Amino acid sequence: MHFNYTVLEQPVFKKLSSTAGQYQAEIYLIGGFVRDLILGTPSKDLDILVVGDGVEFAYNFAKSLQKPTKVNVYKNFGTASLHYRDEDFWDIEFVGARKESYAIQSRKPFVEPGTLKDDLNRRDFTINALAISLNQESFGHFIDVFHGLDDLKRGIVRTPLNPDITFSDDPLRMMRAIRFATHLDFTIEPHTFSAIRRNAQRLSIVSIERIMDEFNKILTTQMPSRGLNLLKQSGLMEKFFPEFLELIGVEYIDGKGHKDNYKHTLEVLDNISRKTDSLWLRWAALLHDIAKPATRRFDPAAGWTFHGHEILGARMVKQLFRKFKLPLNEKMEYVAALVHLHLRPIALVDEEVTDSAIRRLLFDAGDLIDDLMLLCEADITSKNPEKVRRYLRNFEYLKHRMKEVEERDRIRNFQPPISGDLIMQAFNIPPSYPVGAIKNNIKEAILDGKIHNNYDEAFILMLEEGDRLGLKPVPNILEVQEKFRKS
Repeated sequence: MHFNYTVLEQPVFKKLSSTAGQYQAEIYLIGGFVRDLILGTPSKDLDILVVGDGVEFAYNFAKSLQKPTKVNVYKNFGTASLHYRDEDFWDIEFVGARKESYAIQSRKPFVEPGTLKDDLNRRDFTINALAISLNQESFGHFIDVFHGLDDLKRGIVRTPLNPDITFSDDPLRMMRAIRFATHLDFTIEPHTFSAIRRNAQRLSIVSIERIMDEFNKILTTQMPSRGLNLLKQSGLMEKFFPEFLELIGVEYIDGKGHKDNYKHTLEVLDNISRKTDSLWLRWAALLHDIAKPATRRFDPAAGWTFHGHEILGARMVKQLFRKFKLPLNEKMEYVAALVHLHLRPIALVDEEVTDSAIRRLLFDAGDLIDDLMLLCEADITSKNPEKVRRYLRNFEYLKHRMKEVEERDRIRNFQPPISGDLIMQAFNIPPSYPVGAIKNNIKEAILDGKIHNNYDEAFILMLEEGDRLGLKPVPNILEVQEKFRKS
């Protein structure tokens, strides 16, 4: 395993090298770019280590370019970044070499200038402690102080120094170890993993926002179940997401047991991850059964039941998003809605599919219907191949029927053709209970197929519902009818 040296022939590296020579600076290409270059997946994000002032070098590099280039400076981190374009478009970040020391109660280090070796010492893992010289006298020289290349070859995540010190100093590195192992399909070296277990309680000094940033990156890997299992085995999961661990296990009464909802959820998560990169759809898969422990009941006749877990689960989504400081906006509502609806299509394939039931599903799901069907298909984790094939056939039939009903009745996201304003003008009444009742009864009649989803049939039903409630239409009702037809 080695990197392709021809990559360094690209103009950006020559320009960085010539600028370093002009200003007598010592610079290195480091970190993730070097790692991914060796793995055969080079990116356009460059990390440049400057032995000295990284921000100053960024300004000098920008000055050497023909076109004016903005330098973004991050004073709190002592870094600077800019965009560079040649044949490609590059994002370059510059940082000065430094050495760090930590106080026990904080993950914020005391930082002072350092050498290349000092900076490599503070790297989280050996596979991220690789460097390539961009200096003119040693251009392209590969630097591997901690045998990171061997670890890349063996597929191992390992800390450069004592893992207990590494993780105690910055506990977020424990989450990063699991993220890298999951993303790269690597193994965490045993001594390193043991240190994670010993230092798991140190995660308490890390903000939930930083934890969630790593957790979301784990969720977006090809097989997130691997990362979640490592979080469980390491003891990290219980520090920030004990609710998920409550899904673990099978309980038996009278010889009857339910499935292990932890294992089932991880299967659903992996299934959905093969179909979509959507983080929030993966969150829906992760939380679709989160309320099963709270709703688990045993009935001697029916066995184990989880009645209402979809309703309580939707409420728990909102509670967990607040706890995790995830977006409390349409993303949260999206996940909660999918959790709330995830049983509906499955219930339909188990019974005769009526047009009315399909209309109500389309109406309630709206634009979520396609993602909901993906989630429901991922939710099929039976070990019985024939049962899986039967469910998938039924889902295909359901999707065919939904397409038919949608094309005919235009139900998805529909608004009843009769508005509250029309009802008030038709009967000369103020906002009141009858307005809502008439509007709702029209909606129900359309969903039940009693009338078609069109203005004229809905208008007639409005008059009938008004008469039933003792309301009299205004004398110029035909004018009102035409006025709202045009609007």
